[in-house]
Amino acid sequence: MKKILLLASAVFILNSCVVRTATKVVSGAVSLSYKAVKGTVNGISWAVSKAKGKIDEDRLDGTWKVVGVYRGSFEDFSKDQNPDGSFTSECTEGFDQIVFKAKKSKFKPVHCSTQDEDWVKYSMEFGKNPSTKEKENYIEYNSNNYISVIDVNSKTMVLEGNLMPKLAFSGAKLYLLEKVK
Repeated sequence: MKKILLLASAVFILNSCVVRTATKVVSGAVSLSYKAVKGTVNGISWAVSKAKGKIDEDRLDGTWKVVGVYRGSFEDFSKDQNPDGSFTSECTEGFDQIVFKAKKSKFKPVHCSTQDEDWVKYSMEFGKNPSTKEKENYIEYNSNNYISVIDVNSKTMVLEGNLMPKLAFSGAKLYLLEKVK
């Protein structure tokens, strides 16, 4: 009788430990996935974490269209429980875009894919950004203007700074861009 009671107690204790451990694993995985991605815009996810280390400048090369804008800084975005990263373009034909030519260290913002803007020389650095005072990847142009490069991959890029002056007046600081093929 004692053996049965002891065996039943052991099974009960092991069962509760397994359930408790499984609950921690599931809740941990849920919070981890929430920190890795926050929301989507047209099927494109916003990356939350900053790139670790230096980003190769060649990753910037190409044409990038603006698909999402967050009204606030990257720090605000990372703390926001439900960030509104929507963007509605004023363009009826075409889209707002930025064209990078990494080999020549030039970029050009283009409104509605049609207005011809001047090329702007830039320098991409990894170090202490003078505007944010943080060690990060950033673009310096016109000698005192800075854009933080949060992350870049083959499909998306997230930039922080005064990228589109017409939206900056409304508090827009964080931009999600999609590579145009």
